[in-house]
Amino acid sequence: MKVRPPIDARRRRCRTGVVALALTALPVIAAADMIRVPGGQTRIGDDASRADERPSFVAAVAAFELDRGPVTVAAFARHVARQHIVTEAERIGSASVMTYGSGRWQLVAGANWRRPLGPDGPAATETHPVTQVSWHDAQAYCTAQGKRLPTEVEFEHAARLAGHGGRHAFGDALRRDGRYRANVWTGAFPALNTGADGYKATSPVGAYGRDGLGFEDLAGNVWEWTADWYAPYGVPAATPAREKAQRGGSFLCDPDVCYGFRVSGRAHATPDSTLMHVGFRCARDPVG
Repeated sequence: MKVRPPIDARRRRCRTGVVALALTALPVIAAADMIRVPGGQTRIGDDASRADERPSFVAAVAAFELDRGPVTVAAFARHVARQHIVTEAERIGSASVMTYGSGRWQLVAGANWRRPLGPDGPAATETHPVTQVSWHDAQAYCTAQGKRLPTEVEFEHAARLAGHGGRHAFGDALRRDGRYRANVWTGAFPALNTGADGYKATSPVGAYGRDGLGFEDLAGNVWEWTADWYAPYGVPAATPAREKAQRGGSFLCDPDVCYGFRVSGRAHATPDSTLMHVGFRCARDPVG
């Protein structure tokens, strides 16, 4: 079973505006560290896995730099304040939320990056990854930082190097010494999330430690937008693409259902979609 969020036909390209913000309580946090990922050749995809991960192929990847962890709520709030941004969900007035138990997605009025589950839900926690941001919002953030979104190939290349050839960026085993190594769905999706990994929704960035390259949450916690248009591998380039690819898996990923936190796992949504389990991190070409 593949659960996909709805596509909101009303959504259009994001525009900026001015909004009054109450951000005086935000902590001073340094800009996210970046890790240099060496270039090389990497096999992309998995011939024994889902249809859109086949056929696998070998890609040449140039060295690049990637944020250590996904962009946090606090970092995004500073960006909003500096750039006077109104995000896509705020402009439209709703965002996509999944109901635990039923697995149904719906557009919730008032849901946005500040309150990812809607006005009746808790405020977003500053140390958690920002969610309910569209691809346009993520792209604008990275551009403002002098960076860009990573490509799918770059993301998978980094994850494979970090996991030393394992199925995940943290290696093969989801648990080590009885402890979970990523924020994923535990229980029976979508009826029951036990929270056995410590969290039933997003977790603080880096709560599960760092992988072999020093990255945080390269697998699990939130899906992350990439620069690329989504298409199954092997589809002719002339085929129109309407959705942007996502990588990394999220707290909604059950190993028995989507298993999206594998190194080759993929998801996708229209670039104006805003979702409770999707965030991003930035990349850039090497500096110096």
